[in-house]
Amino acid sequence: MASDSENTSNKPNLLERLSHFLLREPEDREQLVELLHSAYENQLMDADSLGMIEGVLQVSEMQVRDIMIPRSQMDVIDITDSPEKFIPHVIETAHSRFPVIEDDKNDVIGILLAKDLLRYNAGDEFEVRDMLRPAVFIPTSKRLNVLLKEFRSTRNHIAIVVDEYGGIAGMVTIEDVLEQIVGDIEDEYDYDEDEDNIIQNNDGHFRVKALTEIEDFNEAIGTTFSDEEFSTIGGLIVNKFGHLPKRNDQVVIENLSVTVVRADSRRLHSVLIEVLPEEKFPIEST
Repeated sequence: MASDSENTSNKPNLLERLSHFLLREPEDREQLVELLHSAYENQLMDADSLGMIEGVLQVSEMQVRDIMIPRSQMDVIDITDSPEKFIPHVIETAHSRFPVIEDDKNDVIGILLAKDLLRYNAGDEFEVRDMLRPAVFIPTSKRLNVLLKEFRSTRNHIAIVVDEYGGIAGMVTIEDVLEQIVGDIEDEYDYDEDEDNIIQNNDGHFRVKALTEIEDFNEAIGTTFSDEEFSTIGGLIVNKFGHLPKRNDQVVIENLSVTVVRADSRRLHSVLIEVLPEEKFPIEST
């Protein structure tokens, strides 16, 4: 009779099982994705691995315009402001790099690294213009895989995106690109981008994408929020927090308990909504 160690050694390891499974050579990307999902369903890889592989495939097909931070949402420093004025903004946003403009966001003159501000706090002679690093400008059509390769080769972490007319369209960082690979790992709350913006769970809670139009949200949930100030539910929620929330942050808006499901350093992506019973409504003073 064979020993347990012999039986174990005869069993194919994970790599051997996966190689055997992939002997069916896919003919296109769709077949490759289907094959990977089949491997996941057969427990040949976990959800994290599947998510990252799919992220790598997506990055090869996406362009900068798909993930860039729009110009209106860029956190910038105006060269005409004194350090006393912009340093609190640097501390509050907690970014490591900031585009520096001269009066207008369409005139980016360089990049300031937050760590260079230590010279100011140390009392050294300080001139913001002397601290600036050259800004890298890229078109909105640049492929993300190409951009990631350039980021790695140049050790640059941020690029300014320009439109076809040469105007500033936004910005993108290496973290934004990497989030496309590792930032969307499946968990109990994730759902496909192709699915509806509002999905009701079995427990009655709603999973809602932040980009959901307030009009659509009102119709689905039965609320009456105005869309005059904010067009999306994400804008309304961020305004209620007073800052960009993090995952698991909670807030109550009227009769709704809102829990942040996914957010990164720059935007809110999705939330979990619970409609509170009347006895749990916050009591407003008269």
